Amino acid sequence: MNQLDQLKQLTTVVADTGDFESMKIYQPQDATTNPSLILQAAAKPEYRHLVGQAVKENAGAGMDAILDRILILFGLEILRIVPGRVSTEVDARLSFDTEGTIAKARHLIAAYEKEGQPRERILIKIASTWEGIKAAEVLEKEGIRCNLTLLFSFAQAVACAEAGVRLISPFVGRILDWHKAATGKDYDAEDDPGVLSVRRIYHYYKKHGYQTEVMGASFRNKGEILALAGCDLLTISPGLLGELQASTETVIPHLTPAEAAQSGDPKISLDEKAFRYALNEDAMATEKTAQGIRNFAADIVKLEALVRDFPQA
Repeated sequence: MNQLDQLKQLTTVVADTGDFESMKIYQPQDATTNPSLILQAAAKPEYRHLVGQAVKENAGAGMDAILDRILILFGLEILRIVPGRVSTEVDARLSFDTEGTIAKARHLIAAYEKEGQPRERILIKIASTWEGIKAAEVLEKEGIRCNLTLLFSFAQAVACAEAGVRLISPFVGRILDWHKAATGKDYDAEDDPGVLSVRRIYHYYKKHGYQTEVMGASFRNKGEILALAGCDLLTISPGLLGELQASTETVIPHLTPAEAAQSGDPKISLDEKAFRYALNEDAMATEKTAQGIRNFAADIVKLEALVRDFPQA
């Protein structure tokens, strides 16, 4: 049995791509998208028809309506391939706007439901800012499930759990990137700071009975993925899915609820002031969260440019 099939027995495997063909090959349970992945996919000739459809259906309706429709059309195609859920991201430019995020999430869910897709199959991706977490807290009470992304710190994870968020996406590889740049050191899977961060969060959630799912994301190598075998979910790029599929080495579970029960972090609670201070004290998380929001926002602007340049019927 290859490593991908072994991993699927321990962890829910999610495809981190907007490419439909990759999903068909690797058969993940769920799929995640973000502005960067949608931009990459929308620029490919085989997906131009979806952009064209969104432009045609929303002629004269404005850029926001076209972009929302692109997200929905990609999401609908993904839901035809995967048996589980798709994550669709709120505009990163709303990352510090609680009410704007709530309104956009409601709009996206309504659009999916209009197409016959139940909200249970959709995760609304929101940046793990205080404002984003507070928006998710409201949305979860309405049955709109949320995936809190751009998560780099224990403080963000604690606040998400307290808000009743359905799922979080700690960014393993980007945490590693920061530490490698800061220290000049090479890390293996067992001392990788991104891996250690996710293990700590998983242990904390399971020990204290939180239902929030942990989905490791943003992997730089196969070793990081294997070091988190047993995590609730792992979202993996097509290239790394291919590496796992090509290997038959044994996959060992590294995260289990029984082990989590013996872990050390006491239960804590964070109000807004404590959250902001804890995040500020974590230079890596502060910098990577801000950088991630900027990069996703920049890719939305690029997607807008692609739409503006699209031939009009």
